[in-house]
Amino acid sequence: MPESAVPNDIAHVIQIAIAPVFLLAGIGAFLNVMTNRLGRVVDRWRTLERELAACSEDGRRWRTAELSVLDRRMAHSNRAIALSTLAALLVCVVIIFLFTGQLLRVSVTQAVSVLFIAAMGVLVAALLSFLLEIRISSRTLRVAGELLKPRS
Repeated sequence: MPESAVPNDIAHVIQIAIAPVFLLAGIGAFLNVMTNRLGRVVDRWRTLERELAACSEDGRRWRTAELSVLDRRMAHSNRAIALSTLAALLVCVVIIFLFTGQLLRVSVTQAVSVLFIAAMGVLVAALLSFLLEIRISSRTLRVAGELLKPRS
């Protein structure tokens, strides 16, 4: 193959790698959202833990129940973060394979396809875990009906 064709081939690989790079940016934004939510849950956990020592039995029961819910939320958030990070790593490997295949003139089509499918599968699992965390959060943070009634 003539040397002049190599830059065109690399340009083509860069064009193909653009979609996974945008996917990485999206996963990064998603990770940011999840870590912020996890941080807020952890802050609430610490507040409840401090209050637990100095409260009545009823207050202790209420706080313990909320800590249990926060524990479940943290587990789902941690899982979603871990799976999203794994998806991002798999996308990075896809990009590496695209360039390595071009440089070494090796067919990486099957490997790239399998890795991309795996990345999407892991990302779907992360999104489902995040959805569960949001569902738990929204179910436990409902406003009491009596607070919504207008005062007479």
